[in-house]
Amino acid sequence: MFTNPTAEASRSLLIDLPHWFAAHQRNLPMRAQGVSDWGTLVFEIMSQQTPISRVQPIWLEWMERWPTPADLATASSADIIVAWANLGYPSRALRLKACAAAIVEKHDGEVPLTMKELTLLPGVGTYTASALLAFRHGIRVPVLDTNVRRVLVRFLDGREFPPHTTPSKAETMRADALLPEDGHRAAEVSLSLMEFGALVCTQLSPSCDECTIHANCAWAAAGYPKDEKRPTPQPYVGTDRQARGRIMKALRTAHFEGKEGLTKRRVLDVARIDGSDRYQPSRVYRALLKDGMIVYDEDTKRVTLPR
Repeated sequence: MFTNPTAEASRSLLIDLPHWFAAHQRNLPMRAQGVSDWGTLVFEIMSQQTPISRVQPIWLEWMERWPTPADLATASSADIIVAWANLGYPSRALRLKACAAAIVEKHDGEVPLTMKELTLLPGVGTYTASALLAFRHGIRVPVLDTNVRRVLVRFLDGREFPPHTTPSKAETMRADALLPEDGHRAAEVSLSLMEFGALVCTQLSPSCDECTIHANCAWAAAGYPKDEKRPTPQPYVGTDRQARGRIMKALRTAHFEGKEGLTKRRVLDVARIDGSDRYQPSRVYRALLKDGMIVYDEDTKRVTLPR
């Protein structure tokens, strides 16, 4: 059940938060006026589940090396994976290459600007498409990332976290009804909510004493009740994700140093983690092969990044 805002709450969201945003927004190069639609698309995909502080230097490098979809579409998969560096979930890098190729093939190298066409591109979901349309072109559409959703359910519904992993139809409709009719003002409100969630109304350590909309916050009025099911950081140490990361790092280093890959035995040794099950290296190796993240050359008997 999602609560509609009172007049006072609406004022907080539509006037007070944009005023806060004007004074406190971070100076991020990804938000500069001259950033292309392609640059925005790359940034939004890079920043999924990844802190902006890690994304920014890598995004800047990508924009210098591959400023257009055509540039990335013709780059080698190995170079793209190496340039992805420590952003995590490197399959996103290959999806970006596939996305670039689709833009070149189906849209003459220009990023399409309709929700339907954008969400048909590899790796582009509703949030990414909405962010591009709203923030770059002032098209009135709700932009619901985790920060926006958290701020709204706390402020309006008095609960700590959204009830579902992804936005429901009711949640999206409520967010849409909140926005001003003017697309550019609507984008400003969405950006304000997003930044406020990233800097003040954070996931596990909100700075409620610094909250500019505290007086009308339903969560504060209810005494900050804790949800029974609270988000917990995903485990990493000892997991298959760590083992995959070790393999990818070793192959990125080998590629950067000009080596022709690694032997399969060396790859399995790299993936071995003390205390983990003995089948993990082989399991992770097979999964990476299946996902197309690594390649085994029968002639050279070496494991490499995809060409």
